[in-house]
Order: sequence, then C-alpha cells, then structure tokens
Amino acid sequence: MSRRNRRIVAASLTALAVAGTAACSTGSSASSDGPATIDLWTHAGGNEAELGVINTIVEDFNASQDQYTVNVQDFPQDAYNDAVVAAASSDNLPCIVDVDGPNVANWAWAGYIQPLGLPDETFEGQLAGTLGKIDGEVYAYGYFDVALAMFSRQSVLDEAGVRVPTVAEPWTKDEFMDALAKIDGLGQFEHPLDLGTGGGGEWIPYAYSPFLQSFGGDLIDRSDFQSAEGAINGPEALEWAAWFRGLVESGHMAQTSGEDATADFVNGKSGLLYTGNWADTTVKEAFDDAVVLPPPDLGAGPKIGAGSWQWAMAEGCEDVEAARAYLDFAHDTKYFVEYGNAVGLIPATLDAAAEIPAYAEGGENRIYLEMADQFAVVRPETPAYPFISSVFQKATKDILAGGDAKSILDRAAADIDRDIQQNGGYTS
Repeated sequence: MSRRNRRIVAASLTALAVAGTAACSTGSSASSDGPATIDLWTHAGGNEAELGVINTIVEDFNASQDQYTVNVQDFPQDAYNDAVVAAASSDNLPCIVDVDGPNVANWAWAGYIQPLGLPDETFEGQLAGTLGKIDGEVYAYGYFDVALAMFSRQSVLDEAGVRVPTVAEPWTKDEFMDALAKIDGLGQFEHPLDLGTGGGGEWIPYAYSPFLQSFGGDLIDRSDFQSAEGAINGPEALEWAAWFRGLVESGHMAQTSGEDATADFVNGKSGLLYTGNWADTTVKEAFDDAVVLPPPDLGAGPKIGAGSWQWAMAEGCEDVEAARAYLDFAHDTKYFVEYGNAVGLIPATLDAAAEIPAYAEGGENRIYLEMADQFAVVRPETPAYPFISSVFQKATKDILAGGDAKSILDRAAADIDRDIQQNGGYTS
C-alpha cells in the first residue's frame, strides 16, 4: 500500500474516534539572519495548566541556545486530530506533534511520525505506558499518565463488612462480587456499583478492556497483531461478557449510568465508583473518609488502561536535528515535575514522582503510581487499533444491552481480522 493510501486509511480510522476541524502549517523555516524555526502543535488549546507548562518548556529551550526557535500552535482537543490529518495529507506537518498514546502505531504506519532517535538511557525509569514504542523503538514519550481506580468510603465498607483491598492484596472476583452484594444489602444506593456505562467513545475500550484482560482475554492476539480470533471471542472473553452483563442483570449496576458518574457517586447514588484518578480531588473534597481501591483480580491479575498524550517527531520534518534537540531538552525531570504539579496526574518518571509529595513514597496519591507501574496494559500497539476500538465499543454496548455474547464477539473478531487483511496486515 502506498504512503498516500496509508494516510487515507489512517485518516478514516482516526475519524472513527475523533472529530473536529482541519488546519495546516509548515514544518520548519530558516533564515540567514537568524535561527531555524520549527513548529510544535499541541491539542492543549483551552487547557491553561497544560499549555502553560508547554510554553514554559519552549521558552526555556529557545533561551538556552541560538540555533533553533520553536513556535507553538495550540488547537482545541476536538479539532486537533483532524488538523494533523489535513496537514499530513498535504505533506505539511509541523516538526513536533503531540499524539494520543493509542494512536502512535497508526500514525507511524501512516507516515506521520518517525522514531525519536534519542539514546535508550533517556527513558530509564519511565512508566512503560507513557512511551509509544513500536518494535522496540521509541516514537513518542509523555509526561504523565492516568490510572483507573475504584473509589468508596471507609464508613460504607465498614458498615457492609467489606475488606479494604490493597495493591498488594486486591479483591478476588469472588470477593468483589461479595462486596457488591453486601453494599447492595445496605439499601442506601440506587446501585452498589457505577462503572460509568453512560460513557462512550474511547472510554469504552480504555475502561472495560482491562476487565476483559483480567479474565485472560484481549482485544487482539499480541504475538503478531494479525488476528483477534481467540482473543476477543475465546472462552475467557465469553466469561468476561457473561460477568459484565451479569452486573446489570443482578442490579449491581445500571446498563446506562448517568452522564457524570463521579457526581452521582458524590450525591450518594452508588457505593463504589470506577473512574480515573482525575476524580480524586472531587471525591476527597466530598468525603473525608474517601478511599481509593485497586480494581479486582478477575483471574489473570488486576489490569488498568495506559497511554495518554505523548510527544513525537513528524516524519517529514525538514530539520530533524532541531526537533530532536528540543525533544531531548524537554525530557528533563524538572519538566515532568512541572507537568505533575500543573495537571495533578501521575508523573511519567520515578525521579519526578519522588519530587512530588503526593506521588512520592507514602504520598496520598502513591497508589495511582503503583497501579500504573504494576497493572497498566497499553492498548494494542498496532495501526489497526482505531478500528479495533470502534469494533469493541459496539460489541460492549451490544453485550450490555443483553445481546448474545458469542455472536457479538465472533462478529467482532471477524470484523477486526477482515480489516487487518484488507490492509495487508499493516506490516508495510
């Protein structure tokens, strides 16, 4: 498949998960009167905290030397991916882009981005989920990640007679189901559990494929990323589907929860909330006895999703040395610390975590770092992922609605395999 056709396919796949408006820019420019200028694009438009850190890093880099100048262009997140697709289609990408972790493999296959070419030791001590790696090469790195967790209240668990799980000793499947029954027995909540089933889009594979993986299934066979057969529709996947739909049938959770699961939890509609650590402040401000819990071990160990926004270098960059110099400069512990302090999420390196009290040893948010380090599973590192995501979203909704799980998952496997075959295995 030609590079142009790959870009057309990549654009189509990206459109399954995102929408927005298009724009374009030039990658770099140079003048005999001054330093070469390269452009950096970010999705952080409108996010003052994150954009502030990005601008600080760029300003520091520009002031640190006189060979290169980096110019920042920010987009609202909803418009960003389409802007990249439009620019790539006209070979007009900037030198530096940020990319959502699950899209790294697709963008590399489409020819949007190239390996960073930084020394391996650059990434020592970095959480695996914050690196976009393909065949052992790093194509992107991120400053932070998020962790999925369960939230409850100590008073609720005590009244129900439920053990508080830990990272070292999470609930087993049987313990988890017993906990739901006991919390339900209190008669205090509409449902004992809120898994955020009112959410859609990428939330579905991010939140629910870890449960599938905890049963021992997966979205695709990761040995070669050539088939979903036996992974998304094998015995373990069917067991996951029966369990997942069973939560609805038992009344333990709503088939479609409210639009804001965190607000519903704070307002007393559920006893257990499953969401990301972005809800930490809201929950702890609402309850002085709030507790953060790891997800249950459903048979193959606790699992959570991984992979947030990361920085990459465009394949068509006209000044690779400048882009690489910036990305090397920006991979400094102090900037990981600034990101962590600004956005409150998990710092991507252990060195940075040690400098942020909440994430250091003994810190109140240390559990999120531990889960990201021990339980995180990146979404499949294949160019097919955006399509896989869309297929899993539909399959999950159909299962929650009470459809026949075997038929649904067999169809999902067939659809994924067909897409892979139609794209030559995404191997060239």
